[in-house]
Amino acid sequence: MLKKLDEIELNQPLVNNSKLVDYRLTQAQQKLLQNQLGAIGYGFDAYTSFAITDKESEDKPANYALIPNQYFIFASEMYEFATELFKYFEIYEKLRPYADSLLGDFSQIKENIKSKQALKQCFEFEGDIELFAKFLDKNDAKYRLGSKRLINDQGKPRGSRDCFGSVILKEINLPDASSSIFGRLVYDLCQSPTTYRSVYEAYNQAKSSVPSVKHVASVNSLFLSKPFLLLAGISGTGKTRFVREQAKTSGQFAETYCLTSVRPDWHEPSDLLGYISRLNGAAEYITTDVLQFIAKAWRAIADSGLTVEVQDSDDLGERLVVTGELDALDKVLPYWLCLDEMNLAPVEQYFADYLSVLETREWRWSDDSFTYSSDALLKPATIKEVADKEKLREALGFDSEEYNELWELICEYGLGIPFNLLVAGTVNMDETTHGFSRKVIDRALSFDFGAFFPNDYNEFFTPTSFNKRLSYPVRSHASEADLANTFDADGAKTVAFLSAVNTVLKNTPFELAFRALNELLLAVASSQPQDDLILKAVWDDFMMCKVLPRIEGDTDKLTTSDGKALLAELNIVLADQLAPIWQAEQGDKDQRPDLYREKIVADGATDDEKVLRIPCRSKVKLKWMSERLANATFTSFWP
Repeated sequence: MLKKLDEIELNQPLVNNSKLVDYRLTQAQQKLLQNQLGAIGYGFDAYTSFAITDKESEDKPANYALIPNQYFIFASEMYEFATELFKYFEIYEKLRPYADSLLGDFSQIKENIKSKQALKQCFEFEGDIELFAKFLDKNDAKYRLGSKRLINDQGKPRGSRDCFGSVILKEINLPDASSSIFGRLVYDLCQSPTTYRSVYEAYNQAKSSVPSVKHVASVNSLFLSKPFLLLAGISGTGKTRFVREQAKTSGQFAETYCLTSVRPDWHEPSDLLGYISRLNGAAEYITTDVLQFIAKAWRAIADSGLTVEVQDSDDLGERLVVTGELDALDKVLPYWLCLDEMNLAPVEQYFADYLSVLETREWRWSDDSFTYSSDALLKPATIKEVADKEKLREALGFDSEEYNELWELICEYGLGIPFNLLVAGTVNMDETTHGFSRKVIDRALSFDFGAFFPNDYNEFFTPTSFNKRLSYPVRSHASEADLANTFDADGAKTVAFLSAVNTVLKNTPFELAFRALNELLLAVASSQPQDDLILKAVWDDFMMCKVLPRIEGDTDKLTTSDGKALLAELNIVLADQLAPIWQAEQGDKDQRPDLYREKIVADGATDDEKVLRIPCRSKVKLKWMSERLANATFTSFWP
């Protein structure tokens, strides 16, 4: 049954700045579209597709029109309208041989159709005849929304695709230069309803997974200094959900999120990354969800157009590296691996291989060009043992021909940690779980979840803030160039701060080494602080994420080398180094900004109005740890 086109609502304007972000077609979408539309001159890639507008001839090559994949957003937005409109054109195509009977005004066309059985039988419902006649009316274009006439004055029918496109283009605010190919694309999608429905549903799933439109423009990615996070807090605070929501901000949730529940019986890396089995005689590699997800992140890097190649350097030897330009990183989404209840098993045992390789990540920058590499998680020697490498290739998702070269390189040099992989472990500390050694803590960013992302019952229905989008690190070693445009341009302030803290920790088990300084400088480089309050907010968060989590023990252990109370001495040093945010009270102008959250504000608000001001985190935590030590004779960072 036909619907009245003017009663189908479309949000206007259809094209706006919140929909002009890159839209990435998954490999499954590309394959489906290619199967259905490839034969009529389309080609599909992750971010930009194309259509042949003029076929190749003897005297000239084919002409192509580029299709930015945002067009699939717009096509999805007008799915209901387009599919209803297409029903009119399906009837039109059936009646084209009788075009001379379809010329005239509404009444003439209606009577002609009703009087001729050949025409009338093309309609399933009697009421559709009237609507269709209005659509063809030569004197009144209102019903077809002011678009072209389908039949000219000589009684010759125009092409369906062009006329369909003219209706579509009346409803979308694209410039003329790019609009005609959009009308054609929507028409061809309508000709393949299963494909169009799939595009529409995929977009709706992504749309429901990102912040509401009025907040999208405010969501700024925060580059982390480490790709391994520990989210610690009491049960039910939303740690696992936090990771899910971070993955949803990519708009490709199904692609970029993997949840793995850690089992208490995990005691070796094979539980996480797989192993060689010889049960059937020949060596076979048994993969895991985690290894397959790591491989998926590698495919995303390859699909983005970055180059994966072998380079030989004096200090590292031959290594598999990713090379590219800074701008290309915008196309590479973060891939979130959530290890749920991470410490149900001893992390030092099942996560040992990953922790070791994590420290081998190497970013090198020359202006805006970079190389990235890491040692292999899945060693080349292990791959060489496998009897059926094609089976392993298929299990890891590299079986498509486009990955032939990449797979050969992986077989030769192994599968390392992809730079776009973020691992987040959720942690509960109770009698059923294991503690963390400093080896693990030193390689992670530890978040007291309740401190960084507090649950406020009063905001259950109407939240006043939202979490910033987190992204993967793009540096592994800090340099002065990284700090040049910050409030600490030469790093001297940051070095002095950490030196003062380390004076208290000197000759204790908690003393800090070069790794700590590098990671603090990386945190400053990632946040790019432009004033004193933001710089000290970075230092405050570093104390929370990297220093205080290492400190635990009884009164004897928590004593400085000169016999003073370690927590009390830290309190004195931080009160001086973190002034004025240490002394600032609620509402003071000197309260530190929250680097991980922003206020929900009305459109048009200034950047200053988005800033969420909070108390000094390490002051609150240090007081809590001190009180716990006094009451229980033992303390630690972990709640």
